[in-house]
Formats: sequence, C-alpha cells, structure tokens
Amino acid sequence: MTLALNSYQTMAVGILLYYLGKFLKARIKFLRTYCIPNPVIGGILFALLNLALHQSGVGAIKLDTVQQSFFMNMFFTSIGFTASFALLKKGGRDVLILTIVCAILVTLQDVIGVGLAKVVGLHPLLGLCAGSVPLVGGHGTSAAFGPFFENMGVERASAVAIAMATFGLISGSLMGGPIAHRLISKYNLHSNETNVSAGGPGFCGDVEAAVVPMVPEKFMLATGEILLCMGVGTYVAAFFKGIGLVFPFYISSMLVAAVLRNTADHSSSLDVPIPEIQTMGDVGLNIFLSMALMSLRIWELFDIAGALSVIAVAQVILMALFTYFVVFNAMGRDYDAAVEVSAVCGFGMGATPNAMANMSAVTAVHGPSTRAFFCVPLVGALFIDFINSSVIMVFTNLFK
Repeated sequence: MTLALNSYQTMAVGILLYYLGKFLKARIKFLRTYCIPNPVIGGILFALLNLALHQSGVGAIKLDTVQQSFFMNMFFTSIGFTASFALLKKGGRDVLILTIVCAILVTLQDVIGVGLAKVVGLHPLLGLCAGSVPLVGGHGTSAAFGPFFENMGVERASAVAIAMATFGLISGSLMGGPIAHRLISKYNLHSNETNVSAGGPGFCGDVEAAVVPMVPEKFMLATGEILLCMGVGTYVAAFFKGIGLVFPFYISSMLVAAVLRNTADHSSSLDVPIPEIQTMGDVGLNIFLSMALMSLRIWELFDIAGALSVIAVAQVILMALFTYFVVFNAMGRDYDAAVEVSAVCGFGMGATPNAMANMSAVTAVHGPSTRAFFCVPLVGALFIDFINSSVIMVFTNLFK
C-alpha cells in the first residue's frame, strides 16, 4: 500500500512536521540541551515512520519534493549576502585568525572523510558526506549536497550526510564544555570581566531574537534581491559547467549575492536589507530541511553503519586534538581562547546554536567572555558556511 503525496501536500506535511518538532522541543529537555533544530525533529520522526512501514512490509509514503530545491536555493542565497569583506575587516585580527583556523579544520575534516572512505571501501565523495558537509555544514548543507552527490552517482549520500549531521550535533555539544574546562583548569585561566555574557546559560538559538522593526517594503526588496540572485545565478552555473567545474546550482546564487552585498557595502545608493533577507533565509531553511529529512530512507544505511562509525570516531578525535592544540594556541592561550575552543567544537561538529550553547555553559561557571561572544557568531554564522561550500567543491572536483 502506497500513499502518494503531491508537491503541495508534501510541503504542507513538512510545515506540520516543523511545528511538531517545535512542540516536542519545548517539552523534551534532551532536544533543547543538544540544540536539535525543529525541522530535524519532525522530519526524522516522519522518516522513522516510513522506516517502520518499509520494514514491516505494510507500505510506504511517497513524497514529491520538487519544491525543496527552491527553498534550498533561497536559504543559501541568503547566506551569500552575509559574506561581507567589510564586516570581516571590522571584526579585526581575532575574527580573521578564527576564520583561517576554521578553514583549516574544514579541510582536515574532508581529508579524513575522503581518506577513510577509501580505506573502508566507500566512494570518496561519500567521505565528504561524513566530513565537513554534515559537520561544519550541519543539516542544511547535508540536505543540499546529498542530492547533488546522488545525481553524480553516489548512492545513499543524503542518508549518510543527515545521519552524520545528527551525530555531530550531539557529539559537538558533549565535547565542547569538557575540553574547555580542561584547558581552564590546566592553565589556571579566568575571566577578567564583570559584565554578563550574551546568551546566558542554556542559550540554544531558539529564544526570541532582539526585536527589529520589519518594513513591508524592505521585505519586498529582500525577496526581489534573493530572486534576482537566484536567476542570475543560473547563468553563472552555466558558465561553471561550460568550463568543466561541478557545482551545485545554489553556489552560483551565493556568489552573486556576495557580489551584491559587497557592492552595497561601498555604495550609498544600493540597499541590502539584511534582517529581512535573513528572515527569508530562515523560512527557506526550515521548509527545505523539513522536506529533506522527511524523505530520508534510513534503511539504506544499515549495511554501511560499521564503516561510517570508523569515520565518525576519527572526526571526533580530530576535533578534540585540533581544538585543544591548534585553536587554543592560535587564539592566544587565554581564557577567551578556551571559551572559543568550546564554540569551535559546537559549530565544527554541529551548528552555531551549539557553539553558543557551549559558550554559555562555560561562561556561566567561569565568567563572561566578550571577545568569544563577538567573534564566534561572526565566523560561525557568517563566514564558515561560505568557506565550507568552497572547500567541498574543491574536493568534489578532485574526486568526481
């Protein structure tokens, strides 16, 4: 027995799953503690239902996810608007160093993913789906690159990436605090500040953001700029394809958006309404992520679970060693550096909300860190996704 949903019905179910996830997260502490996104909760529950139907032989729910690519492109185009060189420069030396360090981390994650994939007999691009795609990239990048790799002939890419992204969220939250505490105790570090850090204990990215007045005209401008970049991006994608480079189509839209943002930074006549663009991006992310997770075919992972476990353990070891020895030393070996170590564990294995939660847990015990709460959101929420996508594409074109 098969229940087939058309594209509009699939999208409607995706919305319901988002709010189911929100409902459950408000009532289950585990989901709040590890900052599991609402669409991930609802989407995985739907995927588990489909798994039960498949394994029992009762039937299946067939989905039409054609709308998913539009919302995915909307989200990643909004990310392109955050790639501001002026903002990076304003952040100063610490932001630049943290950005470079995290770019190295992204590269190492992919080296380990691809290298171990070859050792355990998996496709090297499937190794990317166990590298920076799900770890630094999180569920959003996983849901985007999974189908892209599958179109290149890499089977089970989406399932692997989503599974590793979920593993990363939990492991990144578990390891960040202990590593930071170890550094603080070993080197007798302490905060020299008396003000209360941003976020506070338990911050998980789901609290109400600061109220910013939203103007309908600016929403129209934001929507128009996103759609414009998506349209122009198709020509850029065609150019890349013409010269033999393999890119997901949304990368081109991101590049166009980045050009528009940096042009606006140096022009008083061009307005880029960032709050409205980010809101549109969040809408796109939540809808496309719900649809991506609900279409996950979990049963396809059963025969490669052992191989994935080897890569997963190696990625955890890399993160622990890299943050302890590289991030801490690069950021100055002080208290702020220790707090930033916990953050890199968070967004290096999961997402920026995990980084904020890790920092809040550390500063709640040891004192505030203004530098960490300034640098980490800039790097984790603005620059690292852009860098990650670029590194992934380099590896993709090397091992396609």
